[in-house]
Amino acid sequence: MPLHKYPPKIWEVLKLQKGIYARLPQHYLRSLQDTTPPTPVHWKPLGVKYRLSPKTGHRERVQDVPVPVYYPPESQSGLWGGEGWISGFRYAKDDKLSTRLRKTWKPQLFNRELYSEILDQKFTVTVTARTLDLIDAAFGFDFYILKTPKQDLNSKFGMDLKRAMLLRLARKDTDLYPDDPSRREKVYNRYKQQFEIPEEEAEWVGLSLEEAVEKQRLLEKKDPEPLHHSLVKKLVEELTIKKLSEPQIVEKK
Repeated sequence: MPLHKYPPKIWEVLKLQKGIYARLPQHYLRSLQDTTPPTPVHWKPLGVKYRLSPKTGHRERVQDVPVPVYYPPESQSGLWGGEGWISGFRYAKDDKLSTRLRKTWKPQLFNRELYSEILDQKFTVTVTARTLDLIDAAFGFDFYILKTPKQDLNSKFGMDLKRAMLLRLARKDTDLYPDDPSRREKVYNRYKQQFEIPEEEAEWVGLSLEEAVEKQRLLEKKDPEPLHHSLVKKLVEELTIKKLSEPQIVEKK
C-alpha cells in the first residue's frame, strides 16, 4: 500500500496549484515550468538518432548522454557562461595500465570589471574565458545578459541584473544619464524594441520561488484602516452627496 496519495516527484508541481502559490502571476508560473535544457558546454551532442557502425557498417541507434555538471554555490554570484565542475578519473602518469585516480576539472576564473550602459554602473564579476567570448559574440555586456536564457545564464546574479535592466527599460527611468537626455533616449531605443516588457512582468523576472511567494504575500497584505479614518471618509462622502443633491440657485443679473 503506497504511503502517499501522490508520488514525491510531482509534489512541487502540485504545490503550485494550491494556496498562495496558485495566486502567483501566470507569466511567473510559466517560467517555472520551462524545462528547456541548457546549451551543452562540456559535451557535444551527436545531433542524430542513427548512424552507421564503423565496425559492421550497419545502421545503429545512438543516444546523447549529457556529461553531469556540478555548479557550486559561488557560481550563482558570478557569470560562468554555463561552465561548472566535472568529475571523472585520470590515469596515474598518463599510463592506461596504471591505477585510475579520481579528479575534478574546474573552470579557470577571472575577476573582470564589466560596464552596463542601461544601469550606467560598473560591476566586478567573476567570469570564465567562455563568458568573455559570449559577451563579445552578443556585442556587449547588456545584450549578453538580456539575450541569454535563464538556463544558460545559470546565475542568480545574472538574473538579478536582467530584472534591473528590464525594469529600467519598462520605466524609462530618467535617473539614467540625467544630464544627457539624448544619450538616455539613444540607449533606450537600442534595447526597447527587442527586450522591453511590461513593468508588472519585469518585476518578477529572476525571482526564486521563495522570493516570489514573499513578494506575493506583501502585495496581498493590507494594513487595517483605523476606524476614525473610515468614519471621516464616510462623512465626507455623505456631505458631498448632500451638497450635490441641493437645488442650485442661479443668480439673475
